[in-house]
Amino acid sequence: MTIYDDLYQFTEYIAPIRLSIHQYLLMTPEPVLIHTGTSGQTEKIIPQLKEILNSIPLKYVFISHFESDECGGLPVLKEHFPEVIVICSEICARQLTGFGYNVKTLIKRGGDTLEGDGFLFSFIDYPSEVHLQNGLLFFEEVRKILFSSDLMFRLGDSHGKILESAWRDEVYNIDMSRVPNEERLKSMKNELLKIDPEFVAVGHGPCVRVS
Repeated sequence: MTIYDDLYQFTEYIAPIRLSIHQYLLMTPEPVLIHTGTSGQTEKIIPQLKEILNSIPLKYVFISHFESDECGGLPVLKEHFPEVIVICSEICARQLTGFGYNVKTLIKRGGDTLEGDGFLFSFIDYPSEVHLQNGLLFFEEVRKILFSSDLMFRLGDSHGKILESAWRDEVYNIDMSRVPNEERLKSMKNELLKIDPEFVAVGHGPCVRVS
């Protein structure tokens, strides 16, 4: 389903732990998938992806950090979209290689950008990798969508759900359960407050329309 403009949301809800896991497809002329989900989730969304793409090749998949619900389905995805390019941090790229994921990667760092046909992404360091090394957050500047990964985390069945909130409140509410280092957390929050998203596509929970 479309959840915001040309952004599609896919969700698996795990009822025993009240956890919604979202993936997103930004349907531009060069389509971008944000996260694969687990291997099983990817298997489920492949038919939907192909129907939406309608023979347009999937150009990119963005991976915020190396975790099963972010990139566990990459081997499945590559079977169906063999030319897809993975956008990720340097440490994530090394982990993908170390675990035998044979994929094309394009490494980005905080402050970098990526301009394509119909989009402009900027990247923000996200201390989410092993030993608090940097993963990435993705901010699409044309639509002003932030893909926040695990930062704005809420439980419950949240497919297609949107709440309204002030951006500063969302940033200030990020606590050390999300980034367990006070200095790194403060630095990341300062970077987040420099952007002006209108919509936050979260990894878990309802999305946020910024009021």
